[in-house]
Formats: sequence, structure tokens, C-alpha cells
Amino acid sequence: VQLQASGGGLVQAGGSLRLSCVASGRTFSMYGMGWFRQAPGKEREFVAAIRWNGNTYYADSSKGRFTISRDNAKNTVYLQMNSLKSEDTAVYYCAAGRSIILTEVSAGTSYDYWGQGTLVTVSS
Repeated sequence: VQLQASGGGLVQAGGSLRLSCVASGRTFSMYGMGWFRQAPGKEREFVAAIRWNGNTYYADSSKGRFTISRDNAKNTVYLQMNSLKSEDTAVYYCAAGRSIILTEVSAGTSYDYWGQGTLVTVSS
């Protein structure tokens, strides 16, 4: 599985962006998908995930502002980000996992494939 993330850019605080991640392969619908981010000088952190059955999970920092969704017909997962804050500035990565345990959706080790990342910069 190869993942290609896009949609990052520069946005003012309070603005919105939608990230996309297109996956190769025929079995996309069977994968759990996640978004992670890494800010300069910080560790990678979980943002949101969506399992094969459509169930969604969010980090506390994302709840109420971000929405993860998937379109299996397009092999694409989205991250709609609203009410962006300067602390959301990071490189955002999408990831795919074939067998993600419910209690481990936020763990990077649960994912087998990673995209190249797309930079989101939020100016205050």
C-alpha cells in the first residue's frame, strides 16, 4: 500500500483546511486509516483514525474541530480541520493499518504504511 497525502498549506488561525490521503491497492476498504502529526521539536502524535467499519476516533485536541472520513470508492481518507490554531502547525501524516486493535488506534505502531506527510502552517 502506498499513501499520498495532500492538502496542506498556510492558513490563518480560525481557518479551515481539508487534507486528503489517496491509497493504492484494491483492499483499501479493509484498512484502518489514521492521521498523525509532528510539530518541530516534538514527537509524533495521534490526531484521528477511522476503522474499516467507519467508526471514528479522535485525540482530545482534535475533538469538535477535526473530522475524519473515508471514501472507499476513491481509496481516499480525509481530514477536515476547522477552527485551526497555531498549535496545529505540524507535518501531517496519513497511515494505514490492516489489523488495528480498538484500544490501539492511537498508537503509531498499529499502522503498517505511512504517507510522506503534508505541512500545515497556521499563522496567528
